[in-house]
Amino acid sequence: MSMHTLTDTAALTGRSLRHILRSPDTIMTTAVMPIGILLLFVFVLGGAIETGSQSYIDYLLPGILLITIASGVSYTAYRLFLDLQGGIFERFQSMPIARSSALWAHVLTSLVANGVSLALVVGAAVLMGFRSGAGILAWVAVVGILFLFTVSLTWLAVLAGLSAKTADGAIAFSYPLIFLPFISSAFVPTDTMPGPVAWFAQYQPVTPIVDTIRALLAGQPVDADIWIALAWMLAILVVGYVLAMLQYRRRIR
Repeated sequence: MSMHTLTDTAALTGRSLRHILRSPDTIMTTAVMPIGILLLFVFVLGGAIETGSQSYIDYLLPGILLITIASGVSYTAYRLFLDLQGGIFERFQSMPIARSSALWAHVLTSLVANGVSLALVVGAAVLMGFRSGAGILAWVAVVGILFLFTVSLTWLAVLAGLSAKTADGAIAFSYPLIFLPFISSAFVPTDTMPGPVAWFAQYQPVTPIVDTIRALLAGQPVDADIWIALAWMLAILVVGYVLAMLQYRRRIR
């Protein structure tokens, strides 16, 4: 990015963040559902699920963090759709503003909003009994993975916001993303599932990401899952970014 683009992005990010500060209920709403799932599975269903020596909340939290992000990026698509419908992008075109800065502002706003939601969920998990044996470097790695996962899904949200015909359509893209962790190792070990379901759960993107975060939070060594997780997230990021930029150019042409 040029200095001009960075300056414009910073200004537009400030605008988006001010909108969120005026309606902080969106962040609270994003955190409430994952916390509700935590409460349900830990205190109602968790006692019937066998996860070895690891407490169930420690086992469950990585998947809940991914659900939090998947839920949070839906608001990015929604806010972007509203900006398009409100004609703000047309007004930007008449001003000396770098074209890509409007999209990057939504991406950065998503990172901030999702970071707050993740902190609320982790805080709730600690109150429920979550404990971690991770060191500082492991926590840095976890934050890095969650950062990359958020950026990857946010660019998919940008694509959805640019392509949607209705506000409901802009949000609906996130439903499969929220559901995907339920068919992974996030809630139960994949070897407890029927054959075809276990195969899908083992090889879809969420499982290696969840397994890597879980190992890091437990202070255990990570295996090849971390490279598979990074490959999935980078692939999603590249595809989402390229398609979003192509769609953006079509919309503003």
